[in-house]
Amino acid sequence: MTTAFLSLDFSFMTKYGSNYVHGTIMTVKLAFFTVIFGTIAGMFLSLMRLSGSRILRFLATAYIEVIRGTPLLVQLLIIYFSLPVALEWLCGKVGLPENTFAMSDFAAGVLTLSINSAAYVAEIFRSGIQAVDKGQMEAARSLGMPKWMAMAYIVLPQAVRNVLPTLGNEFVVIIKESSQVMVIGLADLMYNANLVRGATYIAFEPLLVAGAIYFTLTFPLSKLLGLVERKLKTSD
Repeated sequence: MTTAFLSLDFSFMTKYGSNYVHGTIMTVKLAFFTVIFGTIAGMFLSLMRLSGSRILRFLATAYIEVIRGTPLLVQLLIIYFSLPVALEWLCGKVGLPENTFAMSDFAAGVLTLSINSAAYVAEIFRSGIQAVDKGQMEAARSLGMPKWMAMAYIVLPQAVRNVLPTLGNEFVVIIKESSQVMVIGLADLMYNANLVRGATYIAFEPLLVAGAIYFTLTFPLSKLLGLVERKLKTSD
């Protein structure tokens, strides 16, 4: 058994290498759009949690607790299978043609990952904003800045610097968790790795290649974020 384990065979890459290329491109696209939408939504959620409105605080807190308290896979299946049914029912109620809001596999994947990521990013930003000295906001307000301007130009830039390492870890997690979209048939890296396993009847090596590609995507990102963090500390 040990001998079989050591004699790894990657000759299948000659025929199926393109599967990994297409899967990697899909994974990168998923992560790219998820980072954009999840960060924007998470920032707004954090501001809602810190707002003076009880309703906004309640809505943001409820959203964050529900999303963080349920598995990503459950959220993915609900959005992929149930949301299209709900949208079709809504189209019928308002008199719109069927499939007006039809959702592709890719859209379902991005939407689910963004919804999930936003809850975690919101808490990251909230902690970063609360770590900024309250005197910063008071000083900006004393200079005549509206609250939104002081938050946008004074507090948030400092908060981003505070949370950059944690935010970077969330981006790395997004790349890895995107592998779960394979259950809805989206041809990401993990989905293509399983296709290769099924076509070649090789259990281990296709997964090893997929793992190496995931590591190749996440490791440079971690190092890049570490470099940016050091540069920001130097600028201080």
